[in-house]
Amino acid sequence: MRDINSNQIQQAVKELFIEANYYLSSDVLKRLKKFEQIEVSEIGKEMLCKVIENAELAANEQVAICQDTGMCVVFIEVGQEVHIVGGTITEAINEGVRQAYRDGYLRKSVVADPLNRKNTGDNTPAIIHYENVPGENIKIHVMPKGAGSENMSAIKMLKPSDGVEGVINFVLDTVQKAGANPCPPIIVGIGIGGTMEKAAILSKKSLLRSLDEKNSNQYYAELEDLLLTKINNLGIGPQGLGGITTALGVRIESYPTHIACLPVAVNITCHAARHKEIIL
Repeated sequence: MRDINSNQIQQAVKELFIEANYYLSSDVLKRLKKFEQIEVSEIGKEMLCKVIENAELAANEQVAICQDTGMCVVFIEVGQEVHIVGGTITEAINEGVRQAYRDGYLRKSVVADPLNRKNTGDNTPAIIHYENVPGENIKIHVMPKGAGSENMSAIKMLKPSDGVEGVINFVLDTVQKAGANPCPPIIVGIGIGGTMEKAAILSKKSLLRSLDEKNSNQYYAELEDLLLTKINNLGIGPQGLGGITTALGVRIESYPTHIACLPVAVNITCHAARHKEIIL
């Protein structure tokens, strides 16, 4: 059994959210530069140049990549041999968020009630997904998720007979309807299977995977490539101004499901695909 103090979790969460908001992941920056070279639309190429310049300025000046610094989503894997001392994990995560958004000068965007709309003033509470795993470590993966892209996400309960073509059509329809709203180029996360809520969580979790990392399942790796091609053929382009760079990548996670179900969720993130992780 290994003791981990809740203060370590708090400090890690604080640093991760500040870094995620200031520094664009290297895989995303590399993909943006790749598409800038092959983009056929002149205005699309110019928009990609501006996006890259914005990311570099944010990193150099240590300011937020985007004014929407998101709602804090945390995926945390807790080893079964870990004993948390000094407080609870949930308290530690929320205190880390509170300090990150205060000390990092990040916009507080969370309201305490979805209808009454009063701001909590510190960007808490976070959305936390827990998983118990073997071992004596804690893996924390954070994602500040902006509303512009989150609002364009969708879920649909397909019929099993709809098959892969139904999945493809739903994904393309969702991206087409999103248009310029999620600030393309986007990354498209897809969850397939489980139940309604499981598919939604899978779609968000899929966005944590690096753009350099292929899907471990060959079938889904090929489907990701096919969908990326089809999405970029829609012609939406950078910032919705036309071109072949509507998406930088497609990420799929799947899970077993009921014989009568085919749940599919699409979670879109903008080009500022912010996420950081640490293992304690």
